[in-house]
Amino acid sequence: MGNRPLQKIINWSLMLNPGLLMVDNMHFQYNGFLYGIMIHSLVDAKQGKLLRSGILFAALLNFKHIYLYIAPSYFAFLLRAYCFENSGNSIRARSWISAFRPLRFITLGVSVIAVFAASLGPFIVMNQLPQLASRLFPFKRGLCHSYWAANFWALYSFADRVMIVLVSKTPIGQYFNLSLDTAALEATTRGLVGNTAFGVLPTVTAQHTLILTVLLQIPSLISVFRKPTFDRFIGSVALSAFASFLAGWHVHEKAILLCTVTMSVAIANLVGASPNSGSGAGAFSEQKNGAGLLTPRDVRSFMIVSLAGYIGLWPLFFTREETPIKVLITLIWFVVVGSGLDQCIPKQPKGPSVEAGPSSAKSMLRYYTTLERLYVFGCVPVQLYVNLIHEAIFGQEKLAFLPLMITSVYAAVGVVYGWLLYSAAYFSSNKALDKKKTR
Repeated sequence: MGNRPLQKIINWSLMLNPGLLMVDNMHFQYNGFLYGIMIHSLVDAKQGKLLRSGILFAALLNFKHIYLYIAPSYFAFLLRAYCFENSGNSIRARSWISAFRPLRFITLGVSVIAVFAASLGPFIVMNQLPQLASRLFPFKRGLCHSYWAANFWALYSFADRVMIVLVSKTPIGQYFNLSLDTAALEATTRGLVGNTAFGVLPTVTAQHTLILTVLLQIPSLISVFRKPTFDRFIGSVALSAFASFLAGWHVHEKAILLCTVTMSVAIANLVGASPNSGSGAGAFSEQKNGAGLLTPRDVRSFMIVSLAGYIGLWPLFFTREETPIKVLITLIWFVVVGSGLDQCIPKQPKGPSVEAGPSSAKSMLRYYTTLERLYVFGCVPVQLYVNLIHEAIFGQEKLAFLPLMITSVYAAVGVVYGWLLYSAAYFSSNKALDKKKTR
């Protein structure tokens, strides 16, 4: 997907991926080969092998239903790119019917249905499909997992805890006419699976999370459907993963891997069409004359999301023996991948652009803002407190949920910030490409 140095960096990014190393080798899951299938499907899409890409993704969905997070992006891209003629360009309203290719639509539909039939057929025959669905979609469980995933609802739950303290111990509750649900005081910190209740803020239902997830996904889906290039597709895949992780119901912290792996492929694609890459941009690329190449904003968003996401996984490995391992592999990844991507950013012309950085800067953090640097270095005191100071002060039993809450909230701030940064980069790049083509 790019030049040789970049390929090495992305390979290291995936091979040294702290999340995969920790979850697959220290925890109990098997994500590695599934992400291999996903990347194979994405590469097929880039090379124009769209039918095979769709079949591989259908198989992937039947291996693990978490990939439903990115299914809307696949649907929008394959429908528009495979089932309509001249898919690389916008289709005028009057030519939609003539551009549609029903045979391709039927071929794609039958292929996907065949995969699902082979996988789910035995469950249907044995009348076990309802039981399977109840296990795959646990809507009877609470909004948040026992350990909050680093998403919107971690921040929402934290805000509710702050409001509970303010309402119960200050006159602010009477001043703003806020009521306190005393039955919910331990609901979000007791470590049990069940309905999450909030003390002050409104209760969030599964319907609310579904609506918010769809609303967050729609903008990138529209962008892909209007112009189904691979560049827009892979960015939409990453943003769809983010939308589901950030706003989904009962999200596990391990789901951040889907965001970081898809972002890795998106970052690789941005540099893959560099003028000095020595490789083509792919069958569905719109990167030309330097447009859409890797920018400092892309790197910053990727690195901050990854760092925050991997630190958000650390509480899964809570023994003292595991602490040096999880810290070391995360630090190695951040230094190797961060410094490598820093060298892949094309040199910017001299000017007032905030994206340009001093070429003589020695630090790989040279493109980061002051707040971003503070966040990166702030991970050190946060983890010192979580792993050492808290137990020294309070012991193992008192305020046991506090270290988890601090880690979750700190990681959530980084993930949400990185998502906003990446979203801005994605849509501003698409807008710039659209303007260049209309000139």
